[in-house]
Amino acid sequence: MFVNVKNVTKKFLGVNVLDDVSFDINLGGRIAMMGPNGAGKTTLIRAILGFYHIDEGKIEVNGFDPIKDRVKVLPNISFIPQLPPPIKISLEEMISFITKSANISREMIFEESNKMDLNLKKNLHKQFFKLSGGMKQKLLIAIALSKKSSLLVFDEPTANLDPKAREHFYKLLEKLDEDCSTLFITHRLDEIKGLVNRQIYMDLGKVIEDEKI
Repeated sequence: MFVNVKNVTKKFLGVNVLDDVSFDINLGGRIAMMGPNGAGKTTLIRAILGFYHIDEGKIEVNGFDPIKDRVKVLPNISFIPQLPPPIKISLEEMISFITKSANISREMIFEESNKMDLNLKKNLHKQFFKLSGGMKQKLLIAIALSKKSSLLVFDEPTANLDPKAREHFYKLLEKLDEDCSTLFITHRLDEIKGLVNRQIYMDLGKVIEDEKI
C-alpha cells in the first residue's frame, strides 16, 4: 500500500474533527472522497501531507511518517487546493522556484499548461495572485501533473474551471500512469465517475462508507 491511515483522531478545541479514521490507498487507486462541509475531509488530507499533528493513530506514506520524514514524503505527492494560495510573485519567479525546489522540468510545465489552454509565455510577467481563479487552477494542475508524483490529491479541482477546461483536465487524467494514485475531494461524482474505482464518504469526522464502484 502507498498510504496507510490507521485509527487517526485529530481534535480542535476539544472536538474530534477526525474520529478514529482508517483507510488505505494502494498504488493505482482512484478514489472519490465525499461528504458535507465539516466532515473532516480537508483535515485528513492536511494530516496526510504532514501539515497537522494527529492526536491518536498512525499515518504512513510509502512507509514514512508525514511529519518526521517530510523530505521523503512530499516529493511523492502533488496537492491541488480548492483555493489557490495568494502567492505574490510573478509566474516566471514561481516556475523558476518550483523547477529548482521540486526538480520539475520547466518544459514539462509549459507542455501541461498548453494542454490546459493556458498560455504561460504570454503571462510570465504577471503576479500569480492577480490571475483569474481559472488561470490559477490551470497552472496548479499543470505543475502537479508535471511532477509525476505517485499520489495526486485534488480538493475540488474543477471548481474554478469552465466546461472546456474541465474536459481538458479529465482527458489528461485518463492518460495517467496506471500506478499513479488519485484522491479527489469532490461534490461532483457524476463528472469523475469514469476516473475513479472507489468511493469514500465521510461525515462528522468518520468514514461512513468505503466501497468499490
